[in-house]
This record gives sequence, structure tokens and C-alpha cells, in this order.
Amino acid sequence: MTATGVLPAQIIQFMIDRGEITSDFPIGDAQIQPASLDLRLGDVAYRMRASFLSGAGHSVAERLSEFEMHRIDLSGGAVLEKGCVYVVPLMEGLALPDHVQAVANAKSSTGRLDLLTRTITDGGVEFDRIAPGYHGPLYAEICPRSFSVLVRPGMRLNQIRFRAGQALLSDTELAALDAEIGLVSGKAHIDGGLGFSVDLRPEAGDLVGYRAKPHTGVIDLDLIGHYDAADFWEDIRTTEGRIILDPGAFYILVSREAVHIPPDCAAEMAPYLAMVGEFRVHYAGFFDPGFGHAPAGGQGSRGVLEVRCHEAPFVLEHGQSVGRLVYERMSETPNTLYGADIASNYQGQGLKLSKHFRTGPA
Repeated sequence: MTATGVLPAQIIQFMIDRGEITSDFPIGDAQIQPASLDLRLGDVAYRMRASFLSGAGHSVAERLSEFEMHRIDLSGGAVLEKGCVYVVPLMEGLALPDHVQAVANAKSSTGRLDLLTRTITDGGVEFDRIAPGYHGPLYAEICPRSFSVLVRPGMRLNQIRFRAGQALLSDTELAALDAEIGLVSGKAHIDGGLGFSVDLRPEAGDLVGYRAKPHTGVIDLDLIGHYDAADFWEDIRTTEGRIILDPGAFYILVSREAVHIPPDCAAEMAPYLAMVGEFRVHYAGFFDPGFGHAPAGGQGSRGVLEVRCHEAPFVLEHGQSVGRLVYERMSETPNTLYGADIASNYQGQGLKLSKHFRTGPA
């Protein structure tokens, strides 16, 4: 039986070889990340009346027949429009062993475009959570929030991580690991994970973030380093160490802390408690082994914060707690690390938009 913990790249390859991860199309090496597998869009999108979960005893296909508005052929590329809900069957399916469960999340570039992407399954009662022993297809629910996007079959918007049992580090274990190797620049604030705060006093200049413009063109997700950020984003600048978040607006900010994920751990960013403020931080929550790890090309990397405010305008101040990283042990050290053995767009990052943009606004 597989050792307890998050399963690394080499075990994911074994799962593919054993037919525990299935696909009618060959799964490429580039899909396999240090602690996750990128999932690919199929060739059709269903425009839905509303978001849904299939629910116990029901299949996604049943729900599609209830809530589908129309179908879109993606084979030649198609636009998913801002404010609409789509379901796209994924190329991958699962035949998990009884001792292996899975959790999915949006990829970093997906989250930085405010492209809400969640995985749903047959019999599912939660988004992005897949029960041990699940046998069946996978679907992506996609809701573009800020920008309409052009997609094609094979695009990778979300990723899946596999676990055997639970290997969550307790606060005591996390504190000991921090004392041993240093998990964060500055003092570690550990309470239900490693705390994150927001940086609104940059070392140079007054640029602290970006806010999505409300009326923009379409973003072709295949075009890397193509778009002028000023066409899609407004600068957020301050010398006061605080900003006011507008309800419904989407922001890219950055953490004050640079963090470090050692090779034998993985981490997931969880939103902070609602009582801290009426905003959501970070759609894309996986941090791979090697993120910010010096031998893998990092000197600690700061977390980019994808922030959406709800209900009422909210004052966000420098150093305010906005999230926490929950660490887990790997079942074994991956044979590839983030930033060292794979092309990693965000190693050593600071404040940074998604890879589709050339530069920040002037």
C-alpha cells in the first residue's frame, strides 16, 4: 500500500500506468507536476442555467439534462463569456483505489484571471473533493468572472492532487519545521497553518496591486506574454499602507511574507476566517514541493493573492491577515521539484499577473 501523504509525480505516473487515472487520449509528461496532475478540457462545453452539484446517487450527465441551455463545440476554439456558467467534460477520469482520495483546484494562471474553475463528479456533494475509491468521469465547472476567455480542447485550467490517508502537519509540527529550515521570511505566525498577510507598503514605489477593468476584450488562454496589461488592469497605488476594496471588484495583491515549501511537503492555501473580513482570497491554492526552495531556484517566494470583496466596501491595511498555508507531508519526495526540474512561471515571484500579460500597467 502507498505510504501516507500527498502522492508525488512518480506515483501519479504509476497510477496512470495502472489505469487508476484514465483517458482516451495519452497523458503527457508536461501534465504531471511535482504533486499534482493537470486536467485537460474536452471538446464540448455546456452552457448551464446555474452552478450545481450532482448530489448523492446522481450523475453529472443527469444534471446536465436538467440545467443545460445549449452546447458549444470547442474543437475550433470558442469563447466562454464573462458571467456565464459552463460545464466541460474533462479528458481524464478516475478509478481510484479505496485508500486514495483526491482534491482539485484551479491552476495559478487560471485563478489570476478570476476564472472560477471547479471540479465536479458523479455523486459529488462538494466541489473539488473526490472521495476515496471514486470510479467515474471528471468535469470542470467554469465561470469567467472578470474576463471572457477563448478556450480549446486540451487546455489545462485545473489540477488534481492525490492523497493516501491524511498527513496534515499540526501547528506544533509546523513550528518545529520552521525552526529547523525556516518556512517564511520574518516571524512565523502559526495558528491552524502558516499565516499570510498582505503587503501594502512595497520596498520601492507605490504600486501595491491591480484591479480588473470591468469592460475588456477576450483573452485567448493559449497566448503567453501577449497582452498589454493596461488593457485589462488598473494600477492600485498607495503611500498610506491601506486600500479600500470595492464590492464585486477583483484584485491581484501580494503577500508580505516570502514562503518556502520544502521538497518533502506540499501546501494548500485556505481562505482566512470570514470574521476577518468579507472578502475571498486565492482561488488557486496548491503550492508544490520546491516552491520558494533555494536549491530549486527560489529564495522564498511570495504568494500572489487573488482577492474579491463581498457585500460592502472594506478597508484592507498593510500587514492584515488574509490567509493561511496548510502544510502536508508527501508520501515520498517527488522526483521533480517546482522551479528546478519543470518550467515554473512563478518561482521567486513578487506581485505578478498571469503569464498571459507582457508587463504591468505603466
